[in-house]
Amino acid sequence: MEEKERILNENFNEYFELAQQAFKAKKYNSAVTLFFKAISAGADLFILKKEGFVPSSHTHRFRIAQEKYSELYSILDKDFPFYQDSYTKRMDKEAAEVLMEDAQRIKEMSKI
Repeated sequence: MEEKERILNENFNEYFELAQQAFKAKKYNSAVTLFFKAISAGADLFILKKEGFVPSSHTHRFRIAQEKYSELYSILDKDFPFYQDSYTKRMDKEAAEVLMEDAQRIKEMSKI
């Protein structure tokens, strides 16, 4: 496995595992943040496998997904506001569950 692919895979798994622990502890802001980080790592892995490079930023990731991968884009577009809100608002169980399910979808799409 290529080095970047290995790192993204490990990062996804680390973020996802810690997000699940936060979720079980009812720390929903941390869970939302970590699930979105897992989603981002998974999206970057998906793009790396399809395009041969890792996006340089959230903006770059969104642009590539919007132009070429509609399913990936729909997940990122729907979930990014939750991630942004997690800094200034209290997240609830339902928000964390949405991101958990989407992180699982990204995992399947990226074959992690």
